[in-house]
Amino acid sequence: MLKTVLTSAAALTAFAGAALAAPEEYTIDTSHAQIVFSYDHLGFSTTTGMFGDITGTITFDAEDPAASSVNATFPVASLLTGFQGRDEHFASPDFFGAEGAAPEVTFVSTGIEVTGENTALITGDLTLNGVTQEVVLDTVLNQQGTHPMEQKPWLGFDATTTLTRSEWNLGMFAPAVSDEVEVSISIEAMQAD
Repeated sequence: MLKTVLTSAAALTAFAGAALAAPEEYTIDTSHAQIVFSYDHLGFSTTTGMFGDITGTITFDAEDPAASSVNATFPVASLLTGFQGRDEHFASPDFFGAEGAAPEVTFVSTGIEVTGENTALITGDLTLNGVTQEVVLDTVLNQQGTHPMEQKPWLGFDATTTLTRSEWNLGMFAPAVSDEVEVSISIEAMQAD
């Protein structure tokens, strides 16, 4: 009987220690992080573009994912649409080049609602074009484990959201060119050294 009690106590202590494990900090892998956006162009086509050069950190709490956090930044200058004239127009004062506009975009999470075994809604402040608005990222944890080549803990996430571009003073030609922009994010992150 005493052996059973001691064994149970040891198991509970080990479980409590695991449950209280500290959150781990991860660094975004810039080479495997991108943001792709798409919008309706006058009803004739769907135009896409992307941003890269994403940097930042993810504080990941495997025992309590709702206690995790995300902080990411990328330069507006990383914008690429596949057509130089469009890229130049987006960089002009009509869009991102307006006087006083911020050269970087930032996202800082303010809360996480776990919705499933590997899914969550991440709410945060998106500062874009010098304007900060709250957005919600519908997020999937694709994988958590040891990277087969780097041999260190790694995370992979996909997320989606819809932005109303006029809320960030980027509404030229709306609604003929859709005000709503669909955003898809894919990010890998490595355990920080």
